[in-house]
Amino acid sequence: MELDIKGILDRLPHRYPMLLIDRVLDIQPGKSIVAIKNVSINEPFFTGHFPHHPVMPGVLILEAMAQAAALFSFADENALKKDDNSTVYYFVGIDGARFRRPVVPGDQLRIEVEAERLSRTICKYSGRALVEGQLVAEAKLMCAIRSLEV
Repeated sequence: MELDIKGILDRLPHRYPMLLIDRVLDIQPGKSIVAIKNVSINEPFFTGHFPHHPVMPGVLILEAMAQAAALFSFADENALKKDDNSTVYYFVGIDGARFRRPVVPGDQLRIEVEAERLSRTICKYSGRALVEGQLVAEAKLMCAIRSLEV
């Protein structure tokens, strides 16, 4: 299964400047997702991080992994859609985050997330981000699906 930007917007509540996934190349339900983030000099964070040497903040690479995980978790036809106002998907934990090299304008992040444990309330994943086949970041992620009190 692949998703273009329309499919992504249909499934995630994020919008500019916080939407960090541009395309989904592959989803293996219950197993993994591969997504793309094209890094442009036009990203708002490059204004201050850093004006003389633009580097994508590591925390945003982790956020891109969490957004990919959310897309993966809601990949099937009965999945939660962004207009389902009764539930929310939270990024609640991270372990073992490592950053191997800077991500700069012109890079294309390939985000690979694999499921370690999936349930209706807590999901755990292993995430990696690569540029041109080289590992730039990795982490263990935990996300929670919560009902909103109405």
